[in-house]
Amino acid sequence: MPPDAGRAAEQVARQSYGKLIAFLAARSRDVPAAEDALSEALASALRVWPERGVPDKPEAWLLVAARRNLMQAARHRTVAANAQTTITVAFEEAEERMNEAGKAIFPDERLKLLFACTHPAIDSSVHTALMLQTVLGIEAKTIARAFVVSPEAMSQRLVRAKVKIRDAGIPFAVPPRPALPERLAAVLSAIYAAYGLGWDGLDGEEERHSLAGEAIWLSRALRAVLPDEPEAIGLLSLMLHCEARRSARRDCNGRYVPLDEQDTAAWNAIMIAEADALLRKAGGFDRFGPFQC
Repeated sequence: MPPDAGRAAEQVARQSYGKLIAFLAARSRDVPAAEDALSEALASALRVWPERGVPDKPEAWLLVAARRNLMQAARHRTVAANAQTTITVAFEEAEERMNEAGKAIFPDERLKLLFACTHPAIDSSVHTALMLQTVLGIEAKTIARAFVVSPEAMSQRLVRAKVKIRDAGIPFAVPPRPALPERLAAVLSAIYAAYGLGWDGLDGEEERHSLAGEAIWLSRALRAVLPDEPEAIGLLSLMLHCEARRSARRDCNGRYVPLDEQDTAAWNAIMIAEADALLRKAGGFDRFGPFQC
């Protein structure tokens, strides 16, 4: 396989996994089926791209291929005609949103999927793990290590939770205000856990940096949807304060540098200024929580 094709498939899988899964699952209402469909699409990319070249719109290519896989799987399961029609109509918009500028235009549903993963019908002990795998694509064995359980046990818990989302018809939506506090706390914890894995929990600087960036993006998106939630603002501030010091945390040999020995000139002053401003804003609501301390 040409290295460029392999790298392209790996890159789009790493960067777009959560976005694609969320889009597919929000329309099919079936997380396991969405994951299977995307896995098959990625396998197809590894077969096809080396022969035909990397497409101009790799994310769009994967989305259309995964959509096709979902449709075929639905037919094989002989779903009811009205359900088949619903799936068909929902996915037609995916192809309609492929513009000619080389970019896939489709809504990012990751926040909706995050909240679906915290529904009261799902065991609260698996909320964070479910969000880490489903939305951010972290492997079950990595999550299991973080939660100090066996990979087999973690995989079983995750499968049961995903089936629950499908069978219970759990909605993909930001919950109404009365149900928000408890659900929001779980979402914030999951985003912070993802950032923690991107800080120290993964092998390879590129993988750590990518996951940390995803966590910060999700935090920004959450704040945009819930601008008056001080804990959402506080979490973003906390992660930016940490991220601003990333380049100074290790020396040239990869060893950790204690905070009081770090080169402050290597810190990101712009990011620190944003983090400080966010923390002041969060404090102005006079509703304090762990992410503001």
